[in-house]
Amino acid sequence: MRMGNLPDHGLPLVQLKEQRRDLVVALQNRTGPVGSWELMQIAAIQQAISAFEDVIADLDAELELEAAAA
Repeated sequence: MRMGNLPDHGLPLVQLKEQRRDLVVALQNRTGPVGSWELMQIAAIQQAISAFEDVIADLDAELELEAAAA
């Protein structure tokens, strides 16, 4: 089952992915060294994305079980 076809259950997953993308693109366009603060920001956003994806998968599994039981 693909995550892209499932509802987001009102969680800010798309916004977090856009924020991560913006930070990565900003780093790609720089000429200087990457700071640890920037890496920590990206890592924190990635952890939040992973957590939201896990919650969404759990919610979707619950919905599928309810639908199968009905």
